[in-house]
Amino acid sequence: MFSILYICGMNGMQKTKIFNDPVYGFITIPYKIVLDVIDHPYFQRLRRIKQLGLTHLVYPGALHTRFHHVVGCTHLMLQAINALRGNGYEITDDEAKGVVLAILLHDIGHGPFSHALEHSIVKGMHHEELSLVYMEALNKEFNGELSIAISIFKNEYPKKFLYQLVSSQLDMDRLDYLKRDSFYTGVSEGVVSNERIIKMLEVDNDELVMQQKGIYSVENFIVSRRLMYWQVYLHKTVLSAEYTLVKTLERAKELADQGVKLFCSPALAYFLYHKINKADFADKKTLDAFAQLDDTDILGAIKVWVAHEDRVLSLLAGMIINRKLLKIKMQSTAFNTDEVEVFKALAVSKLGVTEKDTHYFVFSDYIENNAYNPSSDSIKIKYKNGDVKDITEASDNLNIQALTKTVRKYFLCYPE
Repeated sequence: MFSILYICGMNGMQKTKIFNDPVYGFITIPYKIVLDVIDHPYFQRLRRIKQLGLTHLVYPGALHTRFHHVVGCTHLMLQAINALRGNGYEITDDEAKGVVLAILLHDIGHGPFSHALEHSIVKGMHHEELSLVYMEALNKEFNGELSIAISIFKNEYPKKFLYQLVSSQLDMDRLDYLKRDSFYTGVSEGVVSNERIIKMLEVDNDELVMQQKGIYSVENFIVSRRLMYWQVYLHKTVLSAEYTLVKTLERAKELADQGVKLFCSPALAYFLYHKINKADFADKKTLDAFAQLDDTDILGAIKVWVAHEDRVLSLLAGMIINRKLLKIKMQSTAFNTDEVEVFKALAVSKLGVTEKDTHYFVFSDYIENNAYNPSSDSIKIKYKNGDVKDITEASDNLNIQALTKTVRKYFLCYPE
């Protein structure tokens, strides 16, 4: 949890705000506009959205929020600004404020159980796109004070390395979520040397680079990212829970489209009973409705749906609430149709659902793990003689080169 300390001046007015973070300790927020944005209802909603969704069903401590994460990212960004300035690179106060706001707001477009929502009732609107919509709305409200932040977020600002601090393969987002998620899940393989990595940052030809002596910290970062994906983000039981949630929301949406009455909050009802597409988010009504959605809306509804007369919705909701999740098999090749059909037949006999509804309980898909992808964006190592090489060329660790390959695994979910 965060605790907040207020430091006041002689006249009693707030001077600054300090967050006591369990991962980093005291975090000081130096800019008034940043504090104003944090206090905005759009941002405060992130306190009510868990960072790792249903992962706590596997790792009980994973109850931290997106608010924790973005404040942690802000702390790392402030460290990065100081480190780069200390290494002789100019970052003006306006640019510092802008890049801090950009990282603070990079996840503001996330909804509750964000990826499940994007695949069920809020289709066609990716959270990064929605983050930009919220940033632009806040920019109007704060009289243009977020203009530089938006320019950096869109990678349109002249100093491109500022964008890389927000979004790259070694950005403040990844540095925080690996360490924070490791802390709250107890998976020690995710621990990375954030402070050392940040202190080793330099700029070369308007690109972020890492000093040669920081190479081992970068290697550890890439390996840790791979391990965290297999052990936490793509853990098979986590996948089962998240896909069951997708199916639950899909069923609720299907029933809502048929006019079936479902218990839900006004915010959830707005998205269940209307066909919302990407263009609708230009309307403040839709934007405000989404800003009202949090974990409470989804879980509160699902808890009640356990007793709904629709058997499919009731079964799916009960699986989540009572943690009686679908079984899951994983393998390196795709599952054949005959095997899937066998499990569908079992679903009909065991669950008492119709054949046409078996796709809610038996389904296959695949996941991919790509710890480092130099083709889209690379981590550069700068040598003392000025040479710059990609980490895969600079490293003598053969595992790093192997981790550039995308690993795909197929899975099949089915009822016990």
